[in-house]
Amino acid sequence: MSKPPRLTLPSGARAYLLSTARGEFAVHEAGEPVRGTALLVPGFTGSKEDFIGLLEPLSAAGYRVLAIDGRGQHESPGPREESAYALEELAQDVLAQAAAVDGGPVHLVGHSLGGLIARAAVLRDAAPFASLTLMSSGPAAIAEDQQERTKLLVAALEAMRDDMPGVWTAMRSFDPEDAAPDGPELAEFLRGRWLSTVPEQLIATGRILVSEPDRVDGLSAVELPKLVLSGEVDYAWPVPLMDEMTERLGAARVVVAGAEHSPNAENPQVTAGALASFWDSHPQG
Repeated sequence: MSKPPRLTLPSGARAYLLSTARGEFAVHEAGEPVRGTALLVPGFTGSKEDFIGLLEPLSAAGYRVLAIDGRGQHESPGPREESAYALEELAQDVLAQAAAVDGGPVHLVGHSLGGLIARAAVLRDAAPFASLTLMSSGPAAIAEDQQERTKLLVAALEAMRDDMPGVWTAMRSFDPEDAAPDGPELAEFLRGRWLSTVPEQLIATGRILVSEPDRVDGLSAVELPKLVLSGEVDYAWPVPLMDEMTERLGAARVVVAGAEHSPNAENPQVTAGALASFWDSHPQG
């Protein structure tokens, strides 16, 4: 679970609902498209707030940045039907979001599950994009030990989808005993985000994480600049696995020091610098 480094938007950033051909999506936006525009897709149990530490440095680098809640995720509405959250549906949402941005090809960034969604969007239609960054996202399903944890969570949600507070309490009981406690504001936000996310979204996307096939060969054939970015340690996809994926993709590679599964939140300044440098070398066409 990603934890935003802070919850207050930087000066000049704004929150609003982006209207698209596939509905409205909650967005945090910052910056002007001096050098380009970027669309940031969050991961499982996450939200646009996970990118809040990137908004100021990326906008200062000359980029218009939009971090977005997917359908049924946090502040974006979504139906109570699992079929609405199939990977293909989420990929089409990303394509609709890119079209609604109205600024030419966008630099697409997907974190964790968001990387699988972004990859599916690019495989469906790469034309709207100037580049693709897979952040802490691997070639196929998550690691086996994480699959077991996710399957337990999905089973709990299937049985208790109308008791999201109960599932939250049970899930947090598995936090490591030596984990630093969340501050009151962050704890309230994390619980509120969980309660506002549609349970069917979590069930369907949890299944994606444990069943996604390897699509790297197909992605490698797409003529689009690609970056694989991660922390030094990753529990969902081991770092050596992402190194191997980088080679198969012919992609650029960045490992962010001092970060694990969420470099966007754990070391946002370095992560933003790496993204801006990559985008600068692949300007929008």
